[in-house]
Amino acid sequence: MQRQVSVSLGREAFSTAVAIGPHALAADEPAELGGGDTGPTPVELLLASLASCKAITVKMYADRKQWPLERVEVVARAASMHGAVIASIETQVRASGDLSEDQRARLLEIAEKCPVQKAITSGVRIEPHGAAL
Repeated sequence: MQRQVSVSLGREAFSTAVAIGPHALAADEPAELGGGDTGPTPVELLLASLASCKAITVKMYADRKQWPLERVEVVARAASMHGAVIASIETQVRASGDLSEDQRARLLEIAEKCPVQKAITSGVRIEPHGAAL
């Protein structure tokens, strides 16, 4: 079950309160764009979603296979932007543990199948819901 995400933005520049079930986060823009830099930007949150999804997907797979994975590290960055729109994302996945080369290669393949990557690359539709502004 996916929890609903809600955000609220008041009068203070772009500082945004994010609520996801019992979790509270912040999003903002850097000072050079008029924000207060009180949290990651929305693009950085998207990159964090992708990176954490890849790491969790790899860990779940390795656990299921009972492979000796000790640690997964994923780095994600917007490789190119067209204005404020991400044109491409680069990711790097590192797996630590007593893994064979075949196991490492398989984990890299599995990382590419995470649900967030599938959503980003499939062109998921965003549909308006509820009352309009």
